[in-house]
Amino acid sequence: MSKISERFSNLARVVVSTACAWPALSASATACDTALLLAIDVSNSVDVAEYRLQVDGVADALLDPEIAETLVSGQVTLSLMQWSGVERQAMSIGWTQMRTAADVLAFSETARAVERAFMLSDTAPAEAVIFAIRQFEQVPDCARKVIDVSGDGTPNSGSNVRDARLLAERAGITINGIAIESLGVAITGFYQRALITRNGFVLTARGHRDYPRAIRNKILREISRVMG
Repeated sequence: MSKISERFSNLARVVVSTACAWPALSASATACDTALLLAIDVSNSVDVAEYRLQVDGVADALLDPEIAETLVSGQVTLSLMQWSGVERQAMSIGWTQMRTAADVLAFSETARAVERAFMLSDTAPAEAVIFAIRQFEQVPDCARKVIDVSGDGTPNSGSNVRDARLLAERAGITINGIAIESLGVAITGFYQRALITRNGFVLTARGHRDYPRAIRNKILREISRVMG
């Protein structure tokens, strides 16, 4: 068994073993506290191994017992999208509310199996944000709306990122970011200046291999703030 498979198996057992302690809510339960859209960069600068680090990082983060329990406690609604250049955005997993431990496990498994949507494409974060904003029309009852953008480059195509950020702020949507510093470009500074909203934050991953740590810490910070 590979290290990734072994880790997945161990984490899955932890989540499933605690499922009986988490009450399942009916489909008629109250609206979610927050809707969190995970947006991962699949532009030309991301190779096959780096893509795999991102999707496995998301999947493993969701299986962290602390994150999984908090997702269910907060009835968080998740979705996953991929983005790269202009007209290169795709929803990979639609909005799914984390009502039970089984929901978290299923979302994690689906995220791990997601195929890459685009290859050899530019980097257009403004278009990614605009696309993401439209997705929240499907979850109007969520009290808080968050776009979680991961990326390893600055724009080389597309619209003005600050204009897209303003649209998000006007819609009441928070943008947070993971800046993957792997190309000698100051991604963190760009995210802070142009991408994240006034109530958002940036975490830095020191290369794609550091992404799993960063995404775990980022999701935990986001959902912990939701829980107070």
